[in-house]
Amino acid sequence: MARVYNFSAGPSMLPLPVLQRAQQDLVDYQGCGQSVMEMSHRSSQFMAIAQNTQDALRRVLNVPSNYRIGFFQGGATAQFAAVPLNLMNGGCADYLLTGQFSTKAAKEAAKFGTVHVAADTKDIGYTRIPDVDTLKWTPGAEYIHICENNTIYGTRFPRVPQVPGVPLVADLSSCILSRPTDVSRYGVIYFGVQKNVAPAGMAVVIVREDLLGRAAPNTPVLLDWKTVIDADSMYNTPPCWCIYMMGLVLEWIEQDVGGLAAMEQRNNEKARLLYDFIDRSDFYTNMVYPPHRSIMNVTFTSPSKELDAKFCAQAAQAGLVNLKGHRSVGGMRASIYNAMPLEGVQALVTFMEQFQRENQ
Repeated sequence: MARVYNFSAGPSMLPLPVLQRAQQDLVDYQGCGQSVMEMSHRSSQFMAIAQNTQDALRRVLNVPSNYRIGFFQGGATAQFAAVPLNLMNGGCADYLLTGQFSTKAAKEAAKFGTVHVAADTKDIGYTRIPDVDTLKWTPGAEYIHICENNTIYGTRFPRVPQVPGVPLVADLSSCILSRPTDVSRYGVIYFGVQKNVAPAGMAVVIVREDLLGRAAPNTPVLLDWKTVIDADSMYNTPPCWCIYMMGLVLEWIEQDVGGLAAMEQRNNEKARLLYDFIDRSDFYTNMVYPPHRSIMNVTFTSPSKELDAKFCAQAAQAGLVNLKGHRSVGGMRASIYNAMPLEGVQALVTFMEQFQRENQ
């Protein structure tokens, strides 16, 4: 069976060269006689894999030397609790609610301190990002939290908040490595890897050194950033396969794509092609305020729910899979992460044109 174009919001498609490389190494990793999925996480082979992956992330993302990197199990959702446990310590923090995941993060944080909602765009269907220059920030807040790209609603922050003396904590799960990022603007970056980085099963935390060592006394050990990072992410058995695959993806970005500036150009071209077609159409609609549109997740609807369902079914038959929108919003969603080739978006636009002709 031929490979399909997979528009899933996550787990998402991986670059074909990465999958082929993993297939090549699957049974016998570089002549050691065993798979990465079998080897001890404390073996010299795997310790080298983990260090090379961390070094590659630091290189590709240009992570400053005063930031530490950790690999954590539990995905980004576990970090919804880890963030307040490591930083809030019974105090308060400002949260911007721009979608489902930032709302869940705020709800989790409220178990460990006081959450101030600096903005909430639910009343407009999460179709816009608040103007960060007009918001009122809480004096004495330990941090500001955002979800920078909103997978379900197809929005992203055009600019991130910057408040002197208050670290910015950002969930970058669905936009990490999609474009150059000035890490120094953040106190903490965290992300689940299953959208742009690796198979599901891991989160990565990038944290400024001065923010480590603040964890509340009752913080579970595996959520304590300093404990895990000081153990080189080997406090317990780490998600070995995810770390290995992440290393391959970073190698692909560096060697095949040419780095994050080139990746951004690729992603902008894909998003522009799809948004331009939707905007020209009198059949499809995207509800997001254009300056706040995501380049990773493009949401759209047809004239009716019945046509939406028909669209998704026929698209799947044409090899364009996982286009159904999130159950909370309906419609369609095309997640066009790094690994989605331009040809996949071209094929989607061609199908959309045909479907419109047949159903208008």
